[in-house]
Amino acid sequence: MKNFTRRHVTLLAAAALAFGGLTATAQAAPAAPSGGDPTLTDVYIWATDVNLRQQPSVSAPRLAVRSQYWLDAVCQTQGDTVTDPDVGTNNWWTAVQEFSGSDLAWVNNLYLRGGQKIEGVPDC
Repeated sequence: MKNFTRRHVTLLAAAALAFGGLTATAQAAPAAPSGGDPTLTDVYIWATDVNLRQQPSVSAPRLAVRSQYWLDAVCQTQGDTVTDPDVGTNNWWTAVQEFSGSDLAWVNNLYLRGGQKIEGVPDC
């Protein structure tokens, strides 16, 4: 009985350490910055070195590159399909502003928190 109990305590301790290690590495998005348009949905680029483009197309000119960054979402539409072997495939793009009144840029939803089509962001 002692071996049975000791084994279960060891397994529980190992599981707790593993779970604790996983939660310690998960990173929450920083708080959304102020200065955005309060009528628009905030979206978060979770990845690094994400291209912001002039149109919802992989061949459109790149306007900027952002990493782990908050933006205001204006609307979303379908455009070029983007495939990233580490993340998946998506053809939904979101028109974003860096701050209220700034020029629009497009980000593929693959790199935004919220899924294939982001809830709360209207269609264009």
